[in-house]
Amino acid sequence: AVVSTQSGHYGRAEAPAVESNEPDYKRLHAYSLVRNTDMDDEMLSEAMDTAVTACDKFPDNLEAAAQMLKQTMDTKFGPSWHAVVGEGFGFEITYEVRNLLYMFHAGLYSICLWKCA
Repeated sequence: AVVSTQSGHYGRAEAPAVESNEPDYKRLHAYSLVRNTDMDDEMLSEAMDTAVTACDKFPDNLEAAAQMLKQTMDTKFGPSWHAVVGEGFGFEITYEVRNLLYMFHAGLYSICLWKCA
C-alpha cells in the first residue's frame, strides 16, 4: 500500500474577551471544518457525518466518540482505521494515501482519522 506521513497540532481557540461577541463566536464555530484530507468525496462525506454524530452523541466521553468513529469506518471501508478525538494534541502518523481526514468540529474538537494496516 502507498503510505504518506502527516503532522499536525491543534489547540482550542480562545473565546473573545468581549461578552457581546459570544453569540457570534458560537455561531462561527457551529459547523465542521476540514483542515486536511485526501479522501474521495463519498468516503469524506461518510467520515465527516460519522465524526459529527459521534462527537454530538458522546460530548463528555471522547474515547467513546473515537471508538464509534473507528468501528463505523472499519465496518464500511474495511480495517484498519485509527481515530483520535480531543483537544490540544499533536500528531505524526503514517497512513495509506486517500485515507486521511483531519477536521475540527463545533470549535471544540479536533478529529484525526486515518487508515493504516
